[in-house]
Amino acid sequence: MPPPSALGPEPRSFGYGWISGMLGLFLGSASLLAVLCFHFPELFTTPELRAVLPLPWVRRSLAASIALAFVLAALSLALRRRKLLGSAGLATALLAVLLGGAGVPATEGVQQTVFLGLDWFVLSALLTALVFVPLERAFPLRPEQRVLRDEWATDLKWFTASHLLVQLLGLLVVMPATQLARWLSIPALREGIAALPLVAQLPISLLVADLVQYGVHRAFHRVPSLWRFHRVHHASTAMDWLAGSRLHLVDIVATRGAVLAALLACGFSTATLGIYLAWVGFHAVFVHANFAPRLAWLEPWLATPRYHHWHHAADEAARDKNFAIHLPCIDALFGTRYLPPNAWPQGYGLLGEAAPRGFWRQLLLLRDPRRG
Repeated sequence: MPPPSALGPEPRSFGYGWISGMLGLFLGSASLLAVLCFHFPELFTTPELRAVLPLPWVRRSLAASIALAFVLAALSLALRRRKLLGSAGLATALLAVLLGGAGVPATEGVQQTVFLGLDWFVLSALLTALVFVPLERAFPLRPEQRVLRDEWATDLKWFTASHLLVQLLGLLVVMPATQLARWLSIPALREGIAALPLVAQLPISLLVADLVQYGVHRAFHRVPSLWRFHRVHHASTAMDWLAGSRLHLVDIVATRGAVLAALLACGFSTATLGIYLAWVGFHAVFVHANFAPRLAWLEPWLATPRYHHWHHAADEAARDKNFAIHLPCIDALFGTRYLPPNAWPQGYGLLGEAAPRGFWRQLLLLRDPRRG
């Protein structure tokens, strides 16, 4: 019998073990990283996240993830001629078990100075992928676009960096934003906002945040020294749930810092800030998604994937349009709204210029030697 490599490429469609193998490897790897968080909480866990996640729920979820990884990897081994994918999934799940699995004792009184947000990365990767990958597969704008498309690894590195470096980014965002909020604070405005119920604070906070974000976003397009950083985000030639993660750290710090300073200066409640942060985390991923439904009833009121895809379009008519992340009315107010009826962009990326390829070149803003 000829070896698997001599039989040609195997299909990646349902029933051939590729989907189960990838899911098994994904869950096995996530489980292994979660076990490392239990072993080294002082190095790999985020204090704020550790304080709110219920430990019994975490243990049950970890045990279920390991078990499911074993089942899916075994299924891949049974269905697929090439056994590498299933074997890798089994190996990561087995290593997670050998290192203690869901039974690793929790460390009390964790002392931390410098840490990486590995727990935040694992949780975000699991929740985001498990929501958006099935959504994109069920309602794809471009059905031919693979989950592991070109440059997916580059965008995954940006996703990883922004989550692992949560402590550093927090320091660079929160401390300056807090000080700036003190300078900008107007006592009468703060008192008025604080007196409002949560249901009233939420839409006002969305408007304030998006007005500030609009100004910062537009500046990153118009000021050449800032565009050098922001063009990294626009260099992506494919749109999906992972594409929005390609944001330079300078871009992240400036935008998040300005928005947070404005929200703090206005005196919104802690609950309002928490809900807004959860919302923007979801919505920013959603508007980049490979998601076909137009949601025409929503388009006048809230940015949809079609609206934001035009911001990324490789189309001269769409250049410097649709800066708002949440509210299209802000672009309409400032004359930058662009949404052709019933149309989607034909392509994405930069117009008339090149950007470096690969995470490290993009991070360091190095010229790509392949592009001259």
